[in-house]
Amino acid sequence: MWKSILAFALGVISVFGYAPWGWFVLPVLALAVLFWMLRDAMTAREAMRLGFAFGLGLFSFGVSWVHVSLNQFGGLPLPLAWLAVVLFAVFLALFPALALGLAVRLFRPAARSLALPAFWVLLEGVRGTVLTGFPWLALGYSQVPDSPLAGYAPVLGVYGVSLLAALSASLVQRWRGVLWLVLIGVAGAGLKTVHWTQPVGEPLRVSLLQGNVAQDMKFHPEHRRQTLRNYLLMAREAEGELKILPETALPLLLSEVPPSYLRALGQTGTVLVGVPEAADGAYYNSLIWLDPAQQGNWLRYRKRHLVPFGEFTPPGFGWLASALHIPFSDFGRGAAVQPPFVVAGQRVAANICYEDVFGEELIAAAREATLMVNVSNDAWFGPSAAPWQHLQIAQMRALETGRWQMRANNTGITAVLDAQGAVVKQLPPFQLGVLETVAEGRNGLTPYLRWGNVPVWLLAGLLLLWAWVQSRPSYRHKTRKWSD
Repeated sequence: MWKSILAFALGVISVFGYAPWGWFVLPVLALAVLFWMLRDAMTAREAMRLGFAFGLGLFSFGVSWVHVSLNQFGGLPLPLAWLAVVLFAVFLALFPALALGLAVRLFRPAARSLALPAFWVLLEGVRGTVLTGFPWLALGYSQVPDSPLAGYAPVLGVYGVSLLAALSASLVQRWRGVLWLVLIGVAGAGLKTVHWTQPVGEPLRVSLLQGNVAQDMKFHPEHRRQTLRNYLLMAREAEGELKILPETALPLLLSEVPPSYLRALGQTGTVLVGVPEAADGAYYNSLIWLDPAQQGNWLRYRKRHLVPFGEFTPPGFGWLASALHIPFSDFGRGAAVQPPFVVAGQRVAANICYEDVFGEELIAAAREATLMVNVSNDAWFGPSAAPWQHLQIAQMRALETGRWQMRANNTGITAVLDAQGAVVKQLPPFQLGVLETVAEGRNGLTPYLRWGNVPVWLLAGLLLLWAWVQSRPSYRHKTRKWSD
């Protein structure tokens, strides 16, 4: 029993490795203790129990902000909202449980130092895929932007950083592994100095508008006029060549927005504005590209990776959707391939809110783009850790793609990140304001943009192959003979 309690506590401690705290050493040390505990695990069942307890601590505290959207804005009673958080954490905890169980079931103790990191990242990949995926709090995110392991992000992506962090947790337990640990850290620090992409064209003057519209007031008819007025006034005062408004900044369907308002907004310059639209018998969470030269023929980007329960209802969960009161909760999916927008010689690839959690899905767009923009509405989660965790995820995307990231968020965190994942400038959360800055277009491909996650899965496979070799009786016999 005490082992499970300790594993749960280790999971809770790991949360402080992520934003807004950023103590990146903690998740590695916590995982090292968890792996060390498996030296005494006699069965796969016990290992799964420890992995489940760790995951339950990590996710029940790390994504506890889910209850805010369910209770305050979804209308679900508070006890049921917290119950939903617990059940969600239980589901997510199954993945680290399975990772530890497989390592103990398939490999002898001496080989688990290789098998555990491999299974850890493989099950993270499964978690990021199954049921549309939830890769939030992948271990690699905790290492951005300050850890030496962040240097591997442009090469191997977030899962590669996860693999190296888990491998570090395994290596630190042995004196012989410390040398490898130092080499990994030194190489990562060296990679952080490498610039994988190059500046292209003239820097772009950008204005990011943060409307700070409270979520419980966003769709109230009496509040819409003030929201529209505020955004138009800010757009007129903004100085950027490109002006970016957040996700669903206009809280009504595009067809319901007065044409005179869209013309007035478009006359302020080139504007990207989030607004839901109805088309082809479906609703879409869209970004509309307003430009004086277009004369009403607006270009658009439609969100394609939707949030379960918030933007679509999975089969069999209609009862839950009826209990929640979330506007526009049944969106259609946009096309898989959507070309970038072009402004002042820069190619701008867009994504909306939750989409930037899936780095592998942004690769095709990033290859064609010189700048990346994400529009979000993290007001759903109030003053919690969620907006800061989302910013940290964007920092990983900047490193993976070697592209500057422009983030316009309704209540924050509105920020601009450079190609090294550093915050160039940001607005304080929960304030009305305009962020004025200059963004640098970048050209070229990082190794991650060339090969995606393939190298990570190959490395994980090689670790498992080497662990299998170490588990063979002939290898154990030779090892004993050499030691004699």
